[in-house]
Amino acid sequence: MKEIRHRPIRSYVLRTGRFTPGQQKAFERWWPEFGVDFESATPLDPAALFGNHNPVWLEIGFGNGESLAQMAQNFPERNFLGIEVHTPGVGHLLLRLGEQGITNVRIMHHDAMEILEQSLAEASLEGVQLFFPDPWHKKKHHKRRIVRPDFVTTMGRLIAPGGIFHAATDWEDYAEQIMTLFSAREDLFDNLAGAGNYSPRPDTRPITKFEQRGQRLGHGVWDLLFRRKA
Repeated sequence: MKEIRHRPIRSYVLRTGRFTPGQQKAFERWWPEFGVDFESATPLDPAALFGNHNPVWLEIGFGNGESLAQMAQNFPERNFLGIEVHTPGVGHLLLRLGEQGITNVRIMHHDAMEILEQSLAEASLEGVQLFFPDPWHKKKHHKRRIVRPDFVTTMGRLIAPGGIFHAATDWEDYAEQIMTLFSAREDLFDNLAGAGNYSPRPDTRPITKFEQRGQRLGHGVWDLLFRRKA
């Protein structure tokens, strides 16, 4: 009997965006320096990747990379690994890193869940950032949201004791879902704002143009910060 293989549920849809000549040149010029190619089942060596033993913060889905580049400049004592599947955003960040001489960022252009499952060692991250993930707002599409029970378990495996998971979303029902799932794992995480509470936006998270536009339109934003238990 032929084995039936089910396609994995993706938390994203690849969109054809405008890839500018500048972004194309950025790929050609800067990918060898800042890019990290995905190799199946080959764990990354952060010390070799960054050339130091500084703590590593992971951002899942960095968009155009503006906030990630700003954080990297604000915290030179940290290393940042960014994941993004959309090519124009990767090109934009590569251009920014090259032009501004930011050296503590590395980029992976691949599916985040495969990277989380295959490329990162246990307790190898000081923090994970998930800012404004695709909300998949229709109820029938909620299964595509990246934050699911298995994602929380993975975060518990990858974040070192004392490390931070920080999510931000402008969809209240998604914020409630994240709150429920992380709060349910009291064996792994403590809510920094207290049980059931959202955190004020920390100064460490820059406000993006996208967020500023939403604020002008009266949209709310919910930040959630959880600490990995020892």
